[in-house]
Amino acid sequence: MCVAAVAWQAHAHWPLVVAGNRDEFHARPTAPLAFWQDGSGVIAGRDLLGGGTWLGVTQAARMVLVTNYRTPEGSVPGRPSRGKLVTDLLLGREPEPIDTMNPFNLIEVSAGNARFLTNHPQCESRPLAAGIHGLSNGGFDLPWPKTRQVEAAVSAWLYESDGEPASLLDALRSETPGAAPALPAGESGPEARFAPVFIRDPLYGTRCSTVIAVRRDGTGLIAERSFHPDGSISGEIRIDFDWPLHFNSP
Repeated sequence: MCVAAVAWQAHAHWPLVVAGNRDEFHARPTAPLAFWQDGSGVIAGRDLLGGGTWLGVTQAARMVLVTNYRTPEGSVPGRPSRGKLVTDLLLGREPEPIDTMNPFNLIEVSAGNARFLTNHPQCESRPLAAGIHGLSNGGFDLPWPKTRQVEAAVSAWLYESDGEPASLLDALRSETPGAAPALPAGESGPEARFAPVFIRDPLYGTRCSTVIAVRRDGTGLIAERSFHPDGSISGEIRIDFDWPLHFNSP
């Protein structure tokens, strides 16, 4: 289970702001946020088991974020990696066919444009409208409370922030679930233990929180706060970067 919100062209000074949590088994080997030492220009954490990543940026003006789509049958072993899909898109490479992958939701920003991509319940790609968009483990348009909480935190940051990521990282620590909404027939929200934005669990929980903020002039930052299995902070990293592409006014 993961949750994120993306503000795309939602503020005059901040054309791109991303805030999200990666939830995963604590035993899964992971490298923290860093410039990848392969000449790719990717700035991201790394899944050392699958080799890809869940969220990253490049200095070629790309950002990609993926979440798993939760289905009753779960993931099928042996399918192409969704983390590699993120890496391929960050590098501008043609990925493997998305209909062969386990279900996912994805937001990609590239060359000044943004889109939403999914392969469940069918393959779909659509432009991302200006505004704040939540992304979790269900349908893109479903109002899961945890998604709405992160959307609200990003909205508040846009209009109240001094430009530092600390308040957004703190908001991603929320362990208070919101009230369950009315969902369309056949759709369900997260299980009770996955309902909070921050999941504290010794086996499977929130591994890290990440914030990306890009200014209108193309300068930006990406910050990651990582956590021990007991929920305590294990580290915090911030990397400043420049995008070669400046944004147009909204």
